[in-house]
Amino acid sequence: MGRWVIISTERARRPSDFAPAPATKSAGTLCPFCPGEESRTPSELFAVRPRGSAPNTPGWTMRVVPNKFPALRIEGELEPSGEGLYDRTTGVGAHEVIIETPDHAASLATLAPERVADVLGAYRERILDLRKDARLQYVMVFKNHGETAGASLEHSHSQLIATPIVPIMVEEELEGAERHFRLKKRCIWCDIIRQERRGEGRIILELDGFVALAPFAPRFPFETWILPSPHRSSFEDTDPGELLALARLLGEILRRMGKVLGDPPYNFMLHSAPLRTAGLDHFHWHLEIIPKLTRVAGFEWGTGFFINPTPPEEAVRYLRGEVPGASVS
Repeated sequence: MGRWVIISTERARRPSDFAPAPATKSAGTLCPFCPGEESRTPSELFAVRPRGSAPNTPGWTMRVVPNKFPALRIEGELEPSGEGLYDRTTGVGAHEVIIETPDHAASLATLAPERVADVLGAYRERILDLRKDARLQYVMVFKNHGETAGASLEHSHSQLIATPIVPIMVEEELEGAERHFRLKKRCIWCDIIRQERRGEGRIILELDGFVALAPFAPRFPFETWILPSPHRSSFEDTDPGELLALARLLGEILRRMGKVLGDPPYNFMLHSAPLRTAGLDHFHWHLEIIPKLTRVAGFEWGTGFFINPTPPEEAVRYLRGEVPGASVS
C-alpha cells in the first residue's frame, strides 16, 4: 500500500506502560443480547441452537440478527446519481450483529474453541448468503471489544456490514497486492509468510494451516495478523472443517494479548476479497487484530503516518512468552 510507519524507539514502551482505561459497567439494565431477551432484537437470520428449538427463543449458543440501528439497510434499490462533480447513491447494504455467546461475561478469549468456530462459521455462512445479492460488492466483518474500541454493549459480539461498493482501503490493498503480483508473479502475503518463516523474528504462532505474525511495519503496538498458510483470497471459501484450527489460533492469540496487556480493548477486521471475485492470485485473506493502546492524533490524521512506540520484534517476544515475567503458558 506504500504506507509508511514511524517506529519510535525513543518512545519505546513495554506492555505494562499501556494501562487500559477502566471499563465502565452498565448497572441495573437488561442486556438485549442475553437469553430471554430475544424479543428485543430483530428476528434472527442464523443461529446455532438445539435441533427443534424455535427461532428467537432461548437455548441458542450463537445467533445473528440484523442491527437494530443499521448503517445501511437491505431494502431498496441502488440509485446512483450525480450532483455536479459529486456522486451519491442510496444507502443499500446490510448491517448484522453476531452475538457470540449467551454468557454475558464470556469473550472470544474465554470461549471453548468449538464455540469460537461457530462464530467463524457464522461469518462464513452470512457472507455466502449476502454474496447472492447482486447489489452488494463487499462484506466487512469486524469486532469492537471494549468501550474505548467502540463497543456500545458489553455482551461479546461482532458485526458485519455489506456495502454496494468496495471500500477505498480495501481497493488500495488490492491495488498494492496486484502491483507486487505483476512484478513478482507471487502473492505478497505468501511472500511475507515465507520470509518470516526464514527470519523467525515476527511469527508469533503457527497452528494447523494458519499463522499469526506481527507485520513488518505495524501501525499500532502489538498489531497482529492471522492468515491461512496456503493461498486463499476469500474467507468464505475456507472449508468448514478448518474453522476449528483457526478458532484455536485466534483464541490463543487473544488470551496471550490479554495476559501480556491486561485484557486490552481491541478491534479486529476481516479483510477478504470482494464478493464474487473467486480465486484472486494476488490477494490473501487475513484478520487484522489491533489492540487499542495508543491514540491516533493530529499528526497521524494530517499525514497518514502512524507512530508506533513498540517495535514488532519486541511485541512478538512478549506474545511468545520469551520475556521474563511475560509467560503466556
